[in-house]
Amino acid sequence: MSGGTLVHLEHRGPVAVVTLDNPPVNAMGAAVRVALKAALDAAMADPAVDAAVLTGAGKHFSGGADIREFGAPPVDGPTLVGIINAVETMPKPVVAAIHGTATGGALELALACAHRIATEDAELGLPEVTLGFVPGAGGTQRLPRLVGVPRALDMILTGRRVSGAEAQAIGLVDETAPAAQLLDAAVALAMRAAGGAVRRTCDLPVPATPADVFTRAEADLAKTARGRVAPGAALECVRQATTMPFAEGLKAEREAFLGLVRGPESTALRHVFFAEREAQKVPDLGAGAVSSNIRRVGVVGFGTMGAGIAISFAAAGYQVAVVDETAEALERGLARVRSTFEEARQKGRISEEECAARIARVSAGTDYGAFADADLVVEAAFEEMDIKHAVFAKLDAVCRPDAILATNTSSLDVNVIAAATRHPARVLGLHFFSPANIMKLVEVVRPQQVAPEILAVCLDVVKRIGKVGVVVGVCDGFVGNRMLFAYRRQADFLLEEGALPAQVDRVLRDFGMAMGPFQTGDLAGLDISWRIRKRLAATRPKELRYSPIADRLCEMGRLGQKTGAGWYRYEKGSRTPVPDPEVDALVKSVSAELGFTRREISDEEIIDRCMGALVNEGALILEEGLAARPSDIDVIWVHGYGFPRHRGGPMHWADHAGLVRLLDTVDAMHASQGPLVRPSALLRRLALDGGRFADLAKSGGAKEKA
Repeated sequence: MSGGTLVHLEHRGPVAVVTLDNPPVNAMGAAVRVALKAALDAAMADPAVDAAVLTGAGKHFSGGADIREFGAPPVDGPTLVGIINAVETMPKPVVAAIHGTATGGALELALACAHRIATEDAELGLPEVTLGFVPGAGGTQRLPRLVGVPRALDMILTGRRVSGAEAQAIGLVDETAPAAQLLDAAVALAMRAAGGAVRRTCDLPVPATPADVFTRAEADLAKTARGRVAPGAALECVRQATTMPFAEGLKAEREAFLGLVRGPESTALRHVFFAEREAQKVPDLGAGAVSSNIRRVGVVGFGTMGAGIAISFAAAGYQVAVVDETAEALERGLARVRSTFEEARQKGRISEEECAARIARVSAGTDYGAFADADLVVEAAFEEMDIKHAVFAKLDAVCRPDAILATNTSSLDVNVIAAATRHPARVLGLHFFSPANIMKLVEVVRPQQVAPEILAVCLDVVKRIGKVGVVVGVCDGFVGNRMLFAYRRQADFLLEEGALPAQVDRVLRDFGMAMGPFQTGDLAGLDISWRIRKRLAATRPKELRYSPIADRLCEMGRLGQKTGAGWYRYEKGSRTPVPDPEVDALVKSVSAELGFTRREISDEEIIDRCMGALVNEGALILEEGLAARPSDIDVIWVHGYGFPRHRGGPMHWADHAGLVRLLDTVDAMHASQGPLVRPSALLRRLALDGGRFADLAKSGGAKEKA
């Protein structure tokens, strides 16, 4: 074996084996490309070599290009596009031997090879649209030639990965082989291909395409890619594969890629991509690897939230014991567990055996003794402090001293809850979002006395169950809900001043939010936030402006979708919100009662006030040290509250929307609403100094600088 440390060149008889070796995923950054080109050139120039095999060391073929290079100034040396085009025209056949992942530029490289072989469990995909651009190295031109336009659109427009087995079935790879025999099989395939005409993907015709395939794809994108640019551009590139010569299609694809990769959508999506990874780095926990010994998990409460938490852990392989007070609650919870996993089986997402195993992992009863051997217990009981205290006192009595105790509270003080135990160092918050088995976000709430290793273990566990964990400090509502309160308050005030629920929801959906605030309230249940407002009523200063509209709805029994009426009404069996004249009349009546003269509210004012309040509250949270970095807030809002991923989260969006304009909006709200809107000193400093929230990550945070 010879070559540099990033790419190895080995000879197996007349076959040169070129191996990418850049852990952890063999990303093809500039240095790797230099070494790869040198190895391929050496193989092609060697008269003793008849063919080549390209593969990856470790667990993966390659994760593709180094995303950190996107949008950065170009570097000297060979480009990935140049290498891929060269591979396709090499005089000797090159075989891609794929295991683990081959995504993005790595799959584009494999597409340019004469042949492909993969393990059955390999994952192949072109995820570029999920990062706001199109495949830029021939993916939209070569993939349709191998698998046809409908299958190519399915993969390219969604970023969906296919297994090696599926790849063989659709013609993306020629053969599959067990992992232990992959390289031998690839060498054998290369030797069979040697000496004959090299099969070049660019020379293949695009298979006959159904006449309506692009029309149907456009209709689907109108529903699934609202506000997005990249998916439509990718569709157009695939269309050009059917209408242009290959070389022209490549040129058009590259132009589309370069235009998009520098644009706001890609910048935002790449920001979220890196922010999700950065959120796992908690400054004072150290960088050491965490080995979690969590095996058995307890859940207190088998309602909607408790069942969703139990499902999440059982799906990830944990043994789960659930305790609730009544047989009826246990029966309903177990039924939901069974129906969730059965539905996954019916849709082909899990096998019959896995379905049965997941159901069997969940046990239920009324005796807290079931938690005696639990490693972690998550409390998901009623949102009242007295109830939480009673639950944690019981847990403290029956659980092992080293067991971790977590509360799922969405707003209560975790320090006070921890004080109900003898070992507060093992108590923290794990705030799941509903439905817990669907929503990816978990706020990992850090009370004052929790041990750092407990926090680290829980971050690891959250990741193991497929969630995105973000560490936050203790305050009313933590990070996400505290910001939501500020956002919702402006939406409520806009109703009093002249807007109606349907207008506010429409404007914020058009902005890109998954749902408007009033639709969201109906989905979650209006009684939940009503209960919180009633708890806080005793301490709310009477002189502060307060909107009673939501309380009036609850008093009328309109609690949202579960009662068939909330801010909207819902036909039986339907979740589609229907504007209700009764609600509009209530809004106008409260406006008059409070002395407001209703006026026309512009769409722009709705965005400015709702987003201004959201960003300002985020800045206050950063000042107080309740979030480690602005990007953590972005992750929370993208994954927990439906903030449009292609806008990067509220703090990233604010940098690009203009902090001066947002500060002006916040100052105006403060002037009219008083202390309800407290302008952030951090926001003011950044706006007046020409700074950005993004700069805080580089300078070490905001708390000491506000």
